[in-house]
Amino acid sequence: MKILMFGHKTIPSCLGGVEMAVGELSKHMAQKGHEVICCGRGGKRGIWQGVRLVPMPVLGKAGMDAVISSFLAALFSAFSDADVVHIHAEGPAFWCWIPKLAGKRVVVTTHGLDWQREKWQGSLAQRYIHWGEKMAVRFADSIIVLSSNAQRYFRDTCSRETVRIPNGVSEAKPIPAVEITQQYGLEKDSYLLFLGRLVPEKGIHYLIEAFRDVSTEKKLVIAGGTSGTEAYVDRLKEMAAGDDRIVFTGFADGILREELYSNAWVYVLPTDLEGMPLSLLEAMAYGNCCLTSDIPECTEATGNAGLYFPKGNVAQLRNILKQLCCDPCMVVQYRERSKVWRKDQPGWDWVAERTLEQYR
Repeated sequence: MKILMFGHKTIPSCLGGVEMAVGELSKHMAQKGHEVICCGRGGKRGIWQGVRLVPMPVLGKAGMDAVISSFLAALFSAFSDADVVHIHAEGPAFWCWIPKLAGKRVVVTTHGLDWQREKWQGSLAQRYIHWGEKMAVRFADSIIVLSSNAQRYFRDTCSRETVRIPNGVSEAKPIPAVEITQQYGLEKDSYLLFLGRLVPEKGIHYLIEAFRDVSTEKKLVIAGGTSGTEAYVDRLKEMAAGDDRIVFTGFADGILREELYSNAWVYVLPTDLEGMPLSLLEAMAYGNCCLTSDIPECTEATGNAGLYFPKGNVAQLRNILKQLCCDPCMVVQYRERSKVWRKDQPGWDWVAERTLEQYR
């Protein structure tokens, strides 16, 4: 088949879950002999892992780039000879009617209910993203969701059946601490880790507030870049001021990212809103003891292999952090659970094949 995807930024990239998923899907589909074209926001034209990259023009304005590049990609797909147009995320799905009216088969993956994210509340962007969801419900031949919770939402709210295909889990081999020791003085088991985008719905402010009251020599490492949320990051750094145990690394990729996952004492994801958190799956794949909020998207992903606290409850989060920092046996127990969990998780090749079934 000839498959065209859009709705993402650039690939390959660890900038977000959408980009990581598009990269893995397109790569595995190309390996199976399909022709895959990815129309990202900017980036370089060329071939990557057998995937043809066709960047769409951008203006360099965060709010407008997603809208304009998705519109141009929709037009490009309509006039292409693609058999299937696969749109990722609800905002870009606003334009799914364009390839549909051109006679294309259209698949939309919602990586989360993006209009609920805090940074869009009360804005024109929120309305645009919400309308994208409505357009997907009306025009898409198939809608793919990542969780059972999202499946219930579309059934109950939109009277639309969807197909659940969760994110895959990549192979992960722990490596020793070298770069993180040289750059940040971090050694194995000496820190708790949050790794992800620094945005309000990830709940990092809960984590900092809770951690400051934990008596421990372990550090708290917050790794990740902004997503148009500079004011929120400034707020986080103000909360952390005066506590030398809290370390901000900025965006972490490559060896730095692998070392952070490999050597953490505990991985913490205090999130309020997710589609299916790839950072959590990565942390579990590295055999980490993982503590997350109890939202369905997290509990469904990790089952009894993870630890949970009530969403937004700083006191409960603090209590569990205290316990984990002084109870090595508990950490080891949940690390073993992660290793058992990993054996039962689908890889990206399985996800790609399930998605190809939807195309067919």
